[in-house]
Amino acid sequence: MPHQVNEDLRFLMNSLLYKEFVNERDEILRHKWIESEKAGQDIGFEKALLDWVIKYRSAWRKHRQSCMEEPRLEGNPN
Repeated sequence: MPHQVNEDLRFLMNSLLYKEFVNERDEILRHKWIESEKAGQDIGFEKALLDWVIKYRSAWRKHRQSCMEEPRLEGNPN
């Protein structure tokens, strides 16, 4: 059973969905830090999350998608 749990965890951590979740969470935490510094106190994760989703999530996702769609030029002569 522990072997299956390790395999499931490895699969999860390598999935694109999980990687996107982690990247989005990192952006929210960065936003929380910036806004907390501006406010002079910790604004809390929930406030930072809601603020980031309203102000930045759409543009952030569009940027991430455009980066994923760009053709890779490394080692490609075409």
